[in-house]
Amino acid sequence: MNIVFVSSEVAPWSKTGGLGDVCGALPQALVARGHRVMVISPKYQNGSKADALYNGALDTCTRAKIGCFGAEHEVGFFHQIKNGVDYVFVDHASFHRKGSLYGDSFGVYGDNQFRFTLLAHAACEAPLQLAFEGCGDRYGKDIVFVANDWHAGLVPTLVASKYRPHGVYRDARTICAIHNIFHQGVEPSTTFPCLGVPTEWYGALEYQYPHHMRAHELDEGRVVNILKGAIATSDRVLTVSQGYAYEITTPEGGKGMEGLLLSRANKLDGIANGIDMDEWNPEADPDCAAPYSVIDLAGKLECKRALQKELGLPERDDVPLMGFIGRLDWQKGPDLLQQALHDMMREDIQVVMLGSGLPELEDFMRWAEGEYKDKFRGWVGFSVPMAHRITAGCDLLLMPSRFEPCGLNQLYAMRYGTLPIAHATGGLKDTITPHNAFGDADKVLAGTADVNQGEGVGTGWLFNDMNADALMWAIRSACDVYRSDKKFWRAMQTQAMTQDLSWNNAARKWEQVFEWAKMDPPHCG
Repeated sequence: MNIVFVSSEVAPWSKTGGLGDVCGALPQALVARGHRVMVISPKYQNGSKADALYNGALDTCTRAKIGCFGAEHEVGFFHQIKNGVDYVFVDHASFHRKGSLYGDSFGVYGDNQFRFTLLAHAACEAPLQLAFEGCGDRYGKDIVFVANDWHAGLVPTLVASKYRPHGVYRDARTICAIHNIFHQGVEPSTTFPCLGVPTEWYGALEYQYPHHMRAHELDEGRVVNILKGAIATSDRVLTVSQGYAYEITTPEGGKGMEGLLLSRANKLDGIANGIDMDEWNPEADPDCAAPYSVIDLAGKLECKRALQKELGLPERDDVPLMGFIGRLDWQKGPDLLQQALHDMMREDIQVVMLGSGLPELEDFMRWAEGEYKDKFRGWVGFSVPMAHRITAGCDLLLMPSRFEPCGLNQLYAMRYGTLPIAHATGGLKDTITPHNAFGDADKVLAGTADVNQGEGVGTGWLFNDMNADALMWAIRSACDVYRSDKKFWRAMQTQAMTQDLSWNNAARKWEQVFEWAKMDPPHCG
């Protein structure tokens, strides 16, 4: 199959979160399975060292003229092949500015709708126009588009409204991939004529806020919602875990899209992300104090001691060392750790937190470190090497997220034999097997356990209620196993570390969704 991913970010060139990781790694796994894959993303230039990452991308000398926002805009295409994937970077002045991908210190950019409208139009033209030297023919019209989040959300709408009615892309299919439904690309309804979408398709993108969310009595609450248009016009909808696929069809998780998603439930799927098994490999991690494997975990204890020493914590093998890695915001739930801190510190444990975000939570980390000098460390900021060392050196990883479409840290942790304690939501519930006190530790250690028949011991702890009491129950349960049953703990590490968390496993499931999409007639257009 010819597959085209469209995304606002792709690692290692551009990344703010899991979306960049997915669009960097999944295409390579699909190429390894015999597909031809293109990834289309902006060519960002912000004056930082990251600009040099694009040095390997060559100008194709192809230009496309995009009609939108009352003018004709010319975009260029740069191309780089990496591990068999065609990475195409859309070049335009609106992607060249200081700051992050979506905003700066003053907030989100006011022209993001314009920038990503350009991206979507350019992505629709690239398979038709670009022919890469030595790489065969153009991708052509018989392809599968994967539009990731709202930034690429105009792609399904454009294919349905602008191309198919004229005989182009009739054999193509579009997948709307939702990584976080919280972000929907909402702008005033008056911006619709700027998008380059035929007038009669306005209804696909229109959304009306309920009365309680309107500014005043005369406000009709009508807006353009690009993600809504993608859900309505794509051939299938995919999200990053089965749990999240269900949650976004509920009033609590759908953020206003639950009704539309329920109407498309028979075309809605969830597939958990994989991880880069080479980058996250305890047997060869240059950031860690010692290598180790599921066969020989001696190096993990060395990593724990080295982490305790680096952070100035008492070097104790017998104390459970717990880590938190993530943004300090409402979604990730660090405030729950704040609520539970005094109860946690009454236990014989050590805690290290790594992250940045809300100033009040950063201040909390600094205060807690001063208050509990022998038990708590807070690293305000983010460091990839430190994230690796925490993942390797801790016994447990805390993930109290309020919602988590998929989550990656729990996958990294299990790969390293660090057992997660997580809120039972979204992808966390899908990827963590709860502690099973009745499992057969001997069979797990021998590699003969049938986990589908209840013989598994679990790979972590899940708590259902988002409160301090539920979190403390999980922490105490984990500490009890850690201290009282070393063999069972070792079996849980074994079950966690021997899972297939690779992108190849996820790619196989994505293939199935592509095949289903190709089997069905187009949903729109």
